[in-house]
Amino acid sequence: MPRFSTKSLDRLAECELPLQILMSKAINKIDFSILCGYRGKAEQDIAFKKGTSKVKFPNSKHNKNPSHAVDIAPYPLDWKDIKSFVSLSVIIKETWDELTEQEKAGWKLEWGGDWPSFKDYPHYQITK
Repeated sequence: MPRFSTKSLDRLAECELPLQILMSKAINKIDFSILCGYRGKAEQDIAFKKGTSKVKFPNSKHNKNPSHAVDIAPYPLDWKDIKSFVSLSVIIKETWDELTEQEKAGWKLEWGGDWPSFKDYPHYQITK
């Protein structure tokens, strides 16, 4: 059975509880890594300059503490294999749907791969 590395667990601990619950349940179904939870100003500035984020600090869901966003990637990671990110998203969304309303705590889940213009396949965020 897949399990998170210490680094992934540390990154996940930076996220809002519903994201922690979601990812902790999903890892039992499919292997993936947590790439990013919270991002401070320096990290957000880098992401913006590289074009991996379209917003400046403090406007990203990653800039909330605890983070309202998490970036994940299927294992093994192949950035060119978009199908693996899509397959992962199906499992993540199904797992979200299985959470209780108490576990969701009024949050809604969004996947960056569903956005019409900027496709952010590793990105999941929660909003109220």
